[in-house]
Amino acid sequence: MKKLGALLSIAAIVFYWSQPCPAAGQAHTFTFGGTNNSEFLLDGMPFQIRGGEMHPSRIPPVYWRHRIQMAKAMGLNTVPIYIFWNAHEQEEGSFDFTSEGLNIGEFLKIAREEGMWVIFRAGPYCCGEWDLGGMPYYLLRDPTIKLRCSDPRYTKPVERYLIELAKVVRPHLVKNGGPILMVQIENEYGSYPAHDRNYLSWLRDLWIREGVDGPFCTADGPDDPRLKVGTLPGAAVGLDCGWGDPAWKVAEKVCPGVPVFSAETYPGWYRAWGQTNDWAPTDITGKLKYYMTRNKSFCLYMFHGGTSFGFASGGSCLTSYDYGSPVNEQGNPTPAYYKYRDMLAGYLGPEVKLPEIPAPIPTMSIPAIQMERWTTVWDAMPASVEAEDPAYFESALLNQSQGIVIYRTTLTAGKTAKLRLDYRDFATVYLDGKVIGTPKPSQKEWALPAREKAMALDILVEAKGHKFYGAELETDRKGLVGAVTLDGVALKSWKMFPFPLKDEWIMSLPKAKEQDSRLGVVFKGTFTLDTVADTYIDMSQYKKGVVWVNGHNLGRFWNIGPQQRLYCPAPWLKQGGNTVVILDLEGSTPAPLAGMPRYR
Repeated sequence: MKKLGALLSIAAIVFYWSQPCPAAGQAHTFTFGGTNNSEFLLDGMPFQIRGGEMHPSRIPPVYWRHRIQMAKAMGLNTVPIYIFWNAHEQEEGSFDFTSEGLNIGEFLKIAREEGMWVIFRAGPYCCGEWDLGGMPYYLLRDPTIKLRCSDPRYTKPVERYLIELAKVVRPHLVKNGGPILMVQIENEYGSYPAHDRNYLSWLRDLWIREGVDGPFCTADGPDDPRLKVGTLPGAAVGLDCGWGDPAWKVAEKVCPGVPVFSAETYPGWYRAWGQTNDWAPTDITGKLKYYMTRNKSFCLYMFHGGTSFGFASGGSCLTSYDYGSPVNEQGNPTPAYYKYRDMLAGYLGPEVKLPEIPAPIPTMSIPAIQMERWTTVWDAMPASVEAEDPAYFESALLNQSQGIVIYRTTLTAGKTAKLRLDYRDFATVYLDGKVIGTPKPSQKEWALPAREKAMALDILVEAKGHKFYGAELETDRKGLVGAVTLDGVALKSWKMFPFPLKDEWIMSLPKAKEQDSRLGVVFKGTFTLDTVADTYIDMSQYKKGVVWVNGHNLGRFWNIGPQQRLYCPAPWLKQGGNTVVILDLEGSTPAPLAGMPRYR
């Protein structure tokens, strides 16, 4: 009898691991059950989530299917995805769920067709090292707003957004034949100081009101204080990271009667500008063995990190979001991918045949592209906005999220003086067209020379990404963020020239006949291709700025590294003529560019 019991137990474990994905489009049930409701049940049978996170906004849409297939071929069955609110509401009150890269319904359709499930991590705050954690910049317009709580100035736009998002979600719920198993409420809320549990309940009730009735889950650090704040009754508990028995025990104690899973198991970490290059991914073999031998559900964060194109990266994060993932930024398997695949296949057993690994995405070299000094931001000044005091980017006056703003006022004749300003994130000061200094990060004061006549004072301020984590979310406004003083006296009568650096604007700039000598130079080059493939644009000969290829913003570059090459996917290149534009805020001399087949 003992042998029979053991055999039955082994058979149950094998079923738990190897349960196939049912036919796409068929309605299913996904519930909590088993002993103390501690298991996930798919159509009434125990189901182990083996998740590999990827973010549709960080992947060119033409590669969505490939990345999902890569997850399935490694032995995973679920794709957790963040939905970044500010990607879909780039202008206040205007929502886009259909344009290229934003069609979440299409991503969910592909997941269903490939027999993969989805955990829908809807926010409204995501983190993800994304600009403002995924929330729209206009929330910072009011300097007294409180984010991620019941402040109606915050909940009103959240409600407007989730009503629109629910329209996308409803057809793709598992009960309606879609791939969405669970919807996550907020993210790592136990780590945010607001501690407003009424807000979490309000989010859940809003989803239910809009026809998305769960199941729901949360995600928080695996300790008592954070779980008590960030979880909800009846919602599965995601742990960031759920590693080892103590993490599970504390979750089961704080939130009995619901399943627990590792929502974020880290095979690497994000990287910031200025970090050294001696870095390697984390070997999570031990963690995967722990999950598989104990039948615990888990998700890898990230399985495939992708790229924070444009101005999407938060804080000082690199443009690349490779993250040390098993599938690299360009979408191809790393050595870890094969290691984890073989290990998972061993647990799934011979009756489960993993799909073949998709063919690698081709890459190419591009010979030297000759660049030309084209114009400067000073030669392309927009109409000014005027006010007595300087305004921050997100204010109603400027209504700008990213890019640069040039602030200008006039100084009367006078003796040497001390200029003081508070700003975010980088400032260059000019007096009568001549640079006074590019600051170190902590610099607040400049010594201005004596002036025999009235002179223009110009301050060019560049924004890096907004903070993505912690209490600083609601205070990280960009530009000049206080009075500018000269020997302690506030300067007045400002003109502000906003440069949001829209793709169409930068690509259409005419060549200046006589270019300004100040920094903020635009370079332009053309190149011809007989065929196209992915490539990496080598920016090591330039200093700090942004690069566009055929109107697509590849993201930020900075010569302090560690990233020196920006990923350019094949769909953004053309057979025939191509155009590349660079805005370099610290360099003034053109240098050839090249496309490289690898990231370094």
